[in-house]
Amino acid sequence: MTASVAGNMAKTKVKALFQSDEAAAAAREEANRESGNRIAKTLGELKGAVMKVGQMASIAQDVLPKEISDALGKLQREAPPMDFGVIREQIEQELGSAPELLFEDFDETPFAAASIGQVHRARTDDGREVVVKVQYPGVEDAVDSDLAQLKIALRASGIVDVGRDALNASFKEVRARLHEELDYTNEASNVRLFRNYHVGRHDFMVLPEVVGTRSAKRVLTLSYEPGDQLSQLQDIGYGQAQRDELGRNLFRMMCGQIFELGVIHADPNPGNFAFRPDGKIVLYDFGCAKWLELDIVMAYRDVIERGLVEDYAGVDEALFRLGVRRESGPRPEDEFYKRWRDTFANPFLEAAVFDYGRATIHDEVVKLVPASVKRMSSFQAATELIFLDRTVVGHYGNMRTLGCRVPSLALLREYLDAFHDRFPARPAHGPGEA
Repeated sequence: MTASVAGNMAKTKVKALFQSDEAAAAAREEANRESGNRIAKTLGELKGAVMKVGQMASIAQDVLPKEISDALGKLQREAPPMDFGVIREQIEQELGSAPELLFEDFDETPFAAASIGQVHRARTDDGREVVVKVQYPGVEDAVDSDLAQLKIALRASGIVDVGRDALNASFKEVRARLHEELDYTNEASNVRLFRNYHVGRHDFMVLPEVVGTRSAKRVLTLSYEPGDQLSQLQDIGYGQAQRDELGRNLFRMMCGQIFELGVIHADPNPGNFAFRPDGKIVLYDFGCAKWLELDIVMAYRDVIERGLVEDYAGVDEALFRLGVRRESGPRPEDEFYKRWRDTFANPFLEAAVFDYGRATIHDEVVKLVPASVKRMSSFQAATELIFLDRTVVGHYGNMRTLGCRVPSLALLREYLDAFHDRFPARPAHGPGEA
C-alpha cells in the first residue's frame, strides 16, 4: 500500500512541474482521492482495529487532505458483520454465560455492524427491549501497531503536508480516544454522564439506560431507543416545522455540551443519532467523548465573540491560547481574518433564522484555501481542537442534511451569555488594536 500510494503522489508532483496552477491543483485532488481509496481499501480488508484506526484518522481534517479524509470516512459505512459463533463466545467470556441464558430472547442476526464490534437486539427477563453491543475479539491488542502502521504509511506516501510533531500529536489524540472507545465500561460511564446532564434539562433528548448486570469491558447492554434516521426524514414525511424544531434542538444539544457540561459527544456521524416526529433526538454510541479544558472553552468562546464584532486583534490573541497560532509566525492582516470570519460567521449574521439547507460554508472554505496558503505558516494544527472542530463541522453537515432553519445567533448568544456570567472574557480589543 505505502509504495503504490507514494508512487502515485510522486508522479503527480512531477507532472505539476509542467502544468498550470489550476491543472496541478485538480491533478493533486485526483491523486489524493486515488490514494485515499487505496488506503481505505487496504484498511477495510484488514477489518478490526486497523479499520477503526482509519475511521478515527478520517476525523483529522486539519492534517489530512479532504480527499483522503473522505475516503477513510467511507470505512464507517462498510463494516460486514462477524459470525455469531465468535460473538457468542465473546459474550460468554465477558459475562460468564451464554446469551440464551442471560436474556429471554437474543437475535443472532446483528442489528448493526461496525469496525470494532456489532449490535444485537435482545429482551431481558423482565421484558425490557435492549441492544447488546459486542466488541470483536483481539481488537484492543492490535490498536497501537495498527495506528503506527497507518501513520508510517501516511508519512511515507507524502500525502500529509505537516511537520512530524504535528502528525505525532494528532495521532496521539486519536489514540487516546480510540483506547477509551474500546473500553465499554468507559462508554457506560459516558452514557450515565450524558444522561445526568441532558435528562431533566433538555426534555427533547432521549438517551439509553445502561443495563449494568449485562455489561462488561467488551459487552455493553443498553435500553432500546428507536427513532428515524436523518437521511430518511424528508422521505417519510417530516415537514419543515418539524425539521426546524429538530435543528434547534440539535444546536442546543451541541452548545450545551460545549459551554455547560464541558464534555462533548465527539462522534457526529449521522448514524449515531435518531429523530422522532415530536422533536426528540435519540443519542447513540458514547464511546468517543472529549473532555474540554476550561481554558480551551474560554479561548474558543473568545474567538467566536471577538470574530462576531470584528475584533481581529482579539481573535489573534485567542487563537494563540487555542494553540492554533504559531509563536514564530507573523500576524496575518485583518483582511485575512475578515475573509474567514465572513465565511464561518454566516449562520450568525442574520438576526432571524439561518437556512442550513441552503448553506454553502463548505464550498466557500474550499475557495478560500488557495488564497490563504501564504499565511498558513502562521498557524498549526491544535490537537485539543481535533474532536471539538470535528463535532461542530459534523453537526453543520447534519443540519444541512436536515434542511432546518435555525435562529443560530439567538441560541448561541443564550449559551455564550450564560458561560460569560460564570467565566468572564478577557478585556476586549477594538478592531485593529494590539
